[in-house]
Amino acid sequence: MPASSGLSVLSGLKHLATRIADFALPPHCMGCGVMVSEQGGLCPACWSAIDFIERPFCELSGLPFAYDPGEVMVRPEFIDNPPPYAKARSVMYYNEASARLVLRFKFADRMEAAPAFAQWMMRAGAELLDGADLILPVPLHRKRLFSRRFNQSAELARRVAKLAHLPFAPGLLVRVRATRPQIGLSGTARRRNVAGAFRLADGAGAGIAGKIVVLVDDVMTTGATVEACARALNAAGAREVRVLSLARVVQDGKLSI
Repeated sequence: MPASSGLSVLSGLKHLATRIADFALPPHCMGCGVMVSEQGGLCPACWSAIDFIERPFCELSGLPFAYDPGEVMVRPEFIDNPPPYAKARSVMYYNEASARLVLRFKFADRMEAAPAFAQWMMRAGAELLDGADLILPVPLHRKRLFSRRFNQSAELARRVAKLAHLPFAPGLLVRVRATRPQIGLSGTARRRNVAGAFRLADGAGAGIAGKIVVLVDDVMTTGATVEACARALNAAGAREVRVLSLARVVQDGKLSI
């Protein structure tokens, strides 16, 4: 059988399997649960409630500007005190609508959302992925991983890596200290909480040295966690650390975490 015919048959079988799965388990909106046309989709109301982050935003931190600043495209607080990562990008504001999606994925095992999230992250992080050498997630401590059963950041990173045709390296960075949950802590308290919590796995230095690393997280709040990760990667000789997150808390009244 010619290769093209084999691929055509395989594609047809995948389509048939999808149709059977949709018949047995009709697709529902990731946000509100109403029926939609395909798995991992959103109904029009939930889609319109998602506030995607678009330019103008700070070219370094990815935080959006309230207005177009013209030629000045870096927020003032980062000019004299830049973060330990080269640049960060996020898909959407963390607001009430996006929080429903993220929390269901994070705590209710709504894994059907992962493919859509990964596609969104590919779009938002296109410039981060360009020229990158590998992708790794913000790691969970083994106790937290045991209680949650999976690392949501690792699942996102794995899917983004596959779409971007980049190596996925979940074991290079480890969380060596079980920190208290960050919810409700100030930025200073968050940074103190995660200080020294991350390091490279034994023998992982050669996999990081000289590499452009894309670090993936689900929700970026103050940036304390990804900054701690970036410092550990920089100390191991990473050429550059870039941060890609699904949602971003922006202190403009949308929603805190």
